Amino acid sequence: MGNSGSHCLGIPSGRGQNLVGCIDLMADHTIQGSFIRLYYPCEQGGKHQQPLWIPEHEYYYGLADFLKYSRSFVGHILSHLYGSYRVPAEWDAPFKSDGKYPLVVFSHGLGAFRTLYSAICIEVASQGFVVAAVEHRDGSASATYYFEEKIKTSNEVGQSTSSTSSTLTLDQLEQKWLYYKPHKVGEQEFPFRNLQVHQRAEECIRALNLITDINMGKPVHNVLPLDFDFIKMKDSLDLSKVTIMGHSFGGATVIESLSKELRFGCGVALDVWMFPLEDDIYAKVQKPILFINSQKFHWIANILKMKKLDSNTIQRKMFTIIGTVHQSFPDFTFLTGSFLGKIFRLKGTIDPHIAIDISNKASLAFIQRHLGLQKDFNQWDPLIDGKGEHIIPGTNIHLPQSNSDPKQ
Repeated sequence: MGNSGSHCLGIPSGRGQNLVGCIDLMADHTIQGSFIRLYYPCEQGGKHQQPLWIPEHEYYYGLADFLKYSRSFVGHILSHLYGSYRVPAEWDAPFKSDGKYPLVVFSHGLGAFRTLYSAICIEVASQGFVVAAVEHRDGSASATYYFEEKIKTSNEVGQSTSSTSSTLTLDQLEQKWLYYKPHKVGEQEFPFRNLQVHQRAEECIRALNLITDINMGKPVHNVLPLDFDFIKMKDSLDLSKVTIMGHSFGGATVIESLSKELRFGCGVALDVWMFPLEDDIYAKVQKPILFINSQKFHWIANILKMKKLDSNTIQRKMFTIIGTVHQSFPDFTFLTGSFLGKIFRLKGTIDPHIAIDISNKASLAFIQRHLGLQKDFNQWDPLIDGKGEHIIPGTNIHLPQSNSDPKQ
């Protein structure tokens, strides 16, 4: 059915004053390169198609792997349920040069990929940001891909070698899929996840470096064939105002990234999963963080680790949205009917549009507060303090009086 109905299932459009465009950018075709979906304010008036929410069928296989079901069966079901949905953004539309935009780097959760948080990214971009949604290649995405150079035939070996690895075209490359990698039975999970969160943070920093190069006007070769003119982005970003944002494993990536990279001015952690982080990280994080929690995800040990980031000198804020579940942040919550949504815990008891609106407004207010934006997002400052309908300050988890870590 798609998302054509005015009040039917579908990813919500941005509420800000900017029309939003998006592209995929793969800089360096190898597994070490950057792969991001870029959301940005775009020019009005062009006729640009809205891209499919799930870009390629292999992502359905990856989701089936992550859910531990048959690829053929579940892939077919997921394709039937979600295959026609499109993202409410203009594909490959021209960038709108209008002052200097702040930047948000977004990190997806376990089993997700770059397009599954389109509602959040589009809303932030509509409010005058550039958003770089990273697709992680640490094995935590349900699926992702990169390219390898095709093996040359004997006739091709003797031909000109003027093409460098940065300018190879798709006909010279072979697509390679990387699917979700679970930790092995009997293997300790923490070392496995800790290695992943370090790689994830490096990928977020790499994305920031890539956007920095674009802003400086350095030539960028996108492996993916698009008409997008990156030169229009030169000097169009204020890279003194950069936020790192993410959900679940992406929330842990927020904290890890803040400990590694000072250019990230603040962080927004949506329903953060603290498990992958080392105990010595807390003292290394010297930037403000906003924790936005769902009502049904957290447990004592997770909250206690979040509380270790409390500071008397650096603002750390936390609130909980009543009626939400862990999947209230990705797009599935908008694309699944109430019956299936409740069974698979993709929907809470709150209207998902209300929940994501609270989360987005609080995020924007927090970013303005700590990056000094000249916007009107401060009208939502009370949300940061847990004041308002559908929210409570702090956590709904009852914590023990001592700092001991009781049985979960």
